[in-house]
Amino acid sequence: MFSDDFREFDSQKNPHRLPSLQALRCFDAAARLENFSLAAQELHLTHGAISRAVRLLEDELGLALFERRSRRVFLTDAGRHLAQAVHEGLERMRQATLELRARARQARRWVLSCEPTLLMRWLIPRWPRFQEQHPELQLHLVAGGGPFSFSDGIDLAIRRDDFPLPHGCHAEPLFAERVGPVCRPDRLQQWFTHAADGTLRLHSQAPLLHSRTRPEAWATWAARTNAPALAHSAGQQFDHFYFSLQAAVAGMGVAVGPWQQVRDDVASGVLAAPMGFVEDGSRYCLLSPVAPAADSVPAQLLDWLRAQN
Repeated sequence: MFSDDFREFDSQKNPHRLPSLQALRCFDAAARLENFSLAAQELHLTHGAISRAVRLLEDELGLALFERRSRRVFLTDAGRHLAQAVHEGLERMRQATLELRARARQARRWVLSCEPTLLMRWLIPRWPRFQEQHPELQLHLVAGGGPFSFSDGIDLAIRRDDFPLPHGCHAEPLFAERVGPVCRPDRLQQWFTHAADGTLRLHSQAPLLHSRTRPEAWATWAARTNAPALAHSAGQQFDHFYFSLQAAVAGMGVAVGPWQQVRDDVASGVLAAPMGFVEDGSRYCLLSPVAPAADSVPAQLLDWLRAQN
């Protein structure tokens, strides 16, 4: 909202001084519309404020900018000349302002929280590609699992939907969680056996690797594959899921491996997945306070994440 108060110009003391930007904006609106009342409505001012601004400009320049006839106004030659220059100048300022605001939004650092195992084994190995494709975007990766709040300095989060989402949170699905037994390739014959029907099964003496962060992993896999009940619950338990996967790499036993988190090790031959992978009923999502707007940082990140599957 502009004030209706326009101060007298002091051009005689400083002939190079530009007129008030506020007065020029009033003149621009009046010149485009050739109507002081419509200009006042556009700028949320009074008719009198527009009229005074134009009068001050005319007094400063010593020229009439409008011809006033029968309650209507028409631009003079001088008015058309000034109107074109003012309009072009204001448009350049508007465009520059929009560009700088967009640049500021892109340049600010966004904080992306990701579940630790997925962060270490899937996201970080691929992150250099994201930085190469989007060098203008600044995203800071932090490890975090389970419930969180966007008020804690987190802008975006990647989570498995195995807990109630924060209030007002928007979720964009990334991929379904697919799991399967994994171990070192040189332990396959020792820990897996063929059943009478030719299907591959876990050996009853295979050491299973567990984690406190996913205690239901083996039971969920068995239920999804109709595998025989796992009588051998004994096996080493780790504080974090990531450690159980590292223990499998080290040859300590068989772990439940999510596809996205072991795919690189399987591709390189570090781990083997002899029974494949099945969906466990959960999925990973990109969480944000609102739905990602087109071309925004969350939207660009979302497109890139989905392309990694």
